[in-house]
Amino acid sequence: MNNSDISPAAPLKGAAAGPPAPRQFGQAAADARGRTAGPPRPEAPAASESASRRMPLFVVTAGRVLAQLRRDHRTVGLMLFVPSLLVGLFAWMFSSGVLFQRVGPIVVALFPFIFMFTVASIATLRERAGGTLERLMTTPIRRADILVGYALAFSLIAIVQTSLTVAFAIGVCGLEVEGPLVQLLAFSVVDAIAGTALGLLVSAFARTEFQAVQFLPVVVFPQILLGGVFMPREQMPAVLKAVSDYLPLSYAIEGVESAARGLGGWDLWRPFAIVAVFALAALALGSLTLARRTP
Repeated sequence: MNNSDISPAAPLKGAAAGPPAPRQFGQAAADARGRTAGPPRPEAPAASESASRRMPLFVVTAGRVLAQLRRDHRTVGLMLFVPSLLVGLFAWMFSSGVLFQRVGPIVVALFPFIFMFTVASIATLRERAGGTLERLMTTPIRRADILVGYALAFSLIAIVQTSLTVAFAIGVCGLEVEGPLVQLLAFSVVDAIAGTALGLLVSAFARTEFQAVQFLPVVVFPQILLGGVFMPREQMPAVLKAVSDYLPLSYAIEGVESAARGLGGWDLWRPFAIVAVFALAALALGSLTLARRTP
């Protein structure tokens, strides 16, 4: 065999193979970790997410509504401060004080009712038209949780709004209250909550925000006229008196007047119970009329 027949590049047959190429240190360490570490562990949920899962669904809904309202500064200013300004304007118009002392408690409870009715109906309808309610209805959340969450959020706002209005009427406008202040505040709060419940119920029958506003003269204004603001209910014609007996604002005005005069017993808590029952009934009807799909 000639030396030329042997290729210098071909290894000799039977010759020992050379040592394998050294592996990279990083790759070997990764393989070692893969053999010992096992499958990757899932990441732990965030603290806020796990806390929200433990809270009731209606509390989560209320927190979402409050977070959205907090970003709308004009709506917050409308709900919290405009009722106090209107009470101040009313007191300024009747600066003699006699008429304001008689009608002032009614006005203190009337303006929160109107504003909470308007804001609750428009805000709920906006989420309905935007598809938010439709997306919520595809989740395991119940209708009652949605309505109670909305009611809780707006009720908290109503408490702050009414507290500011009562404090402004007494401290700045000079409204005199013979009974305990906490009773007047309690009636004003339940009045605002009733307006919230009525606004949530009415929003189910409106398709646009303009239609929701149109319910204001249909639902609220007749209650103002027949509730005893301009004329005692006992002096109204029999038919109008009978109609006013079924209006929640009539009992809200009656309760506020009783609290301002320092009355107690059944004269005080009877209208309070009627308005509270009406608010619960409106929420129950609102949960039944909550559509699964956005119209």
